[in-house]
Amino acid sequence: MVPGIKVTRFYCRLLYGTWEPVAPMPREKSKGQIPKDESTDAENRGGAARRSFEVPVMGMEQRGCIIRFYLIVNQKWEEPLSKTKPFSISKQMVWEAYLRVKANKGAAGVDDVSITKFEEKLKDNLYKLWNRMSSGSSMPPAVKAVSIPKATGWERVLGIPTVADRIAQMVVTMCLEPTVDPLFHADSYGYRPGKSALVAVETARQRCWRRDRVIDLDIKGFFDNLDHELMMRAVRKHTDCRWVLLYIERWLKAPLQRPDGTLENRDKGTPQGGVCSPLLANIFMHHAFDEWMRQNHPQVLFERYADDVLVHCKTERQAELMRAAIEKRLAQCKLQLHPEKTHIVYCKDEDRRKEYPTTDFDFLGYTFRPRRARNKQGKFFASFLPAVSSKAKSRIRRTIREWRLHRMVWTSLEDIAEKINPVLRGWYQYYGRFYKAALFSVLRNVQRSLIRWAQWKYKGLRNHMRNARRFLGRVSKRMPGLFVHWQLGLGSKAE
Repeated sequence: MVPGIKVTRFYCRLLYGTWEPVAPMPREKSKGQIPKDESTDAENRGGAARRSFEVPVMGMEQRGCIIRFYLIVNQKWEEPLSKTKPFSISKQMVWEAYLRVKANKGAAGVDDVSITKFEEKLKDNLYKLWNRMSSGSSMPPAVKAVSIPKATGWERVLGIPTVADRIAQMVVTMCLEPTVDPLFHADSYGYRPGKSALVAVETARQRCWRRDRVIDLDIKGFFDNLDHELMMRAVRKHTDCRWVLLYIERWLKAPLQRPDGTLENRDKGTPQGGVCSPLLANIFMHHAFDEWMRQNHPQVLFERYADDVLVHCKTERQAELMRAAIEKRLAQCKLQLHPEKTHIVYCKDEDRRKEYPTTDFDFLGYTFRPRRARNKQGKFFASFLPAVSSKAKSRIRRTIREWRLHRMVWTSLEDIAEKINPVLRGWYQYYGRFYKAALFSVLRNVQRSLIRWAQWKYKGLRNHMRNARRFLGRVSKRMPGLFVHWQLGLGSKAE
């Protein structure tokens, strides 16, 4: 037997189920021209063509015999042509979804697999996820229920999907969001590219100056009461992609696992904590509220951030009629307004001095109410302005206490600054946008904690608060940019 024939027959058996080599198809050879499907080397030898994806095994041992061997692994991480999937989902999209989920961080789901643990077998986990999504066999596990206490004494239940499920939801969000986002109302600000809560607050501030009444709407249990049938009907208006509809419907019906391990089946609602939940909420409210307002009440202005809605009216009579109409509309969408938290507010200021039961409201961490302001001539007057809310102040104070800075005597001021400056900067950038004076009174608690730190760290300052304050004043004079609140002029004076 000619050397190499055994190897040739082995690969034939491996690839084609037969020991005999596969004979090439006869071809006509054009004269004076190299066929597109043949190489110059094949033409010179009089043999058959070799394509770019055909790799010979042990060379061309016998003329007229071609061994076709498809590359199984390549640099682009693509599947072989012989393997097809019912759904076309690229691996690049799965990879980009993973990067976004990693940037958002987040806790582990019911499988107790964190992002760090998921990355231990990153390639295998992402391939498994892509393979299941592309074949339509990806079934979402139960959603982990986590209770968060609210200031009112109630608890808000969040649903935390697993890391793999969050990546899958991000894939769907990346596919659906570019299609639906351009269709959303201009006054919808929640969870949208190019929109923010601060823009919504700024818009509401200006409209409160031009309209005397505001309806502060509160939808009772919005995320927990979304009707699945209406939700899917709204999604189908924007896409007919089978795998997007399939996985959204599965996520909506995924059970909720309580802390004691019991599973709770859900026939309504979307877990507040899922990656695609904000997008689904926007799609639902786009049809339930935004479009309805545009078609039936185009002259009425509003701002909506997810389920937080403000509606501006000129008169009390108009506000009462609008509230009744909105309540009826939401009832048609199987939602209801909270009877105690929904109210009509009078925007009282220097020019609007009527007496009214409610003259303030909270919106996105800000409290709108009459406040002291100064005009260009330096004269003080009452204006209807937003400032950091009392609830936000309480959260900031609680966070500062939990830091326990006065007990960190083993470290330096530079290390403390490195730890707390990102948080302080975030507070200032958000809550300091409007009426900064209300925020400064809260940030001074940081300076008080640093004074206590100096007293605990240095024995000579233990019982001398004034000397500790002067010590920090000298440090702030030498390094004025060390802390964010020092840059704002809230540090101690050296005297």
